[in-house]
Amino acid sequence: MADFNELQDLVVQVRRDIVRMVHNVNSGHPGGSLGCTEFFVTLFNEIMEIKPGFDMDGIGEDIFFLSNGHISPVFYSVLARKGYFPLEELNTFRLIDSRLQGHPTTHEGLPGVRVASGSLGQGMSVAIGAALAKKLNKDPHIVFSLHGDGELQEGQNWEAIMFAAAHKVDNLIATVDRNGQQIDGPTEEVMPLGDVAEKFKVFGWDVLHLENGNDLQQVRETLNEAKTRTGKGKPVCIVMQTIMGYGVDFMMHTHAWHGKAPNDEQLETALAQNPETLGDY
Repeated sequence: MADFNELQDLVVQVRRDIVRMVHNVNSGHPGGSLGCTEFFVTLFNEIMEIKPGFDMDGIGEDIFFLSNGHISPVFYSVLARKGYFPLEELNTFRLIDSRLQGHPTTHEGLPGVRVASGSLGQGMSVAIGAALAKKLNKDPHIVFSLHGDGELQEGQNWEAIMFAAAHKVDNLIATVDRNGQQIDGPTEEVMPLGDVAEKFKVFGWDVLHLENGNDLQQVRETLNEAKTRTGKGKPVCIVMQTIMGYGVDFMMHTHAWHGKAPNDEQLETALAQNPETLGDY
């Protein structure tokens, strides 16, 4: 396992990256990015088996798909700090002709990104297709994916979820970020989702609860447990409770920071709450 203190330091640094990237262009989605930081750091630095370099096909290694592509700041930060591309490139976030667009895209050839995402509700289908391809290639590795809870309001998800169980796509671990917030307000006010975990269960999935997705140790334990559940005839779902905006007190517990950038003063406050540990880009 990765060193816990090193992972914790990386979590703090990634949060600094997120708020700085969004502030630099006065545009982006800090709330969900901050809430999923522990997940991304753990996934890429401890859980996934990844080959050196980047191969678009991903044969012979675990692969990841981000369905809720608007939380690209956390994705880009973790990819850069994993060595997929230079840290300095984070300065180009959302700029014209940058490889780091607001939603991940593929035509710029950014290492680590295998699908354009941001049209919500489509990532589950993509991840299932990739998992089936691994089975056809007799590749024993795992497909990981992340989905927002709000995007489960899209009907395409449930067709895909039924398909995955029916076809025993048991090399897939799909995580749902259950932060209870979406762009227009709390999910339960926009369109109530009910018991997400129970829905996945009755659709034939093996479901784990991650009660605190902002507790690094819980994230590690749950993701490792999920890996032991693969290969047993059922796709695996983790319902991960997080707090939107976690780590920056004025961004927490509200949809207001779903897609809003901090001003200069707010940036300084956010950085002060996440002291530099590894060095900014």
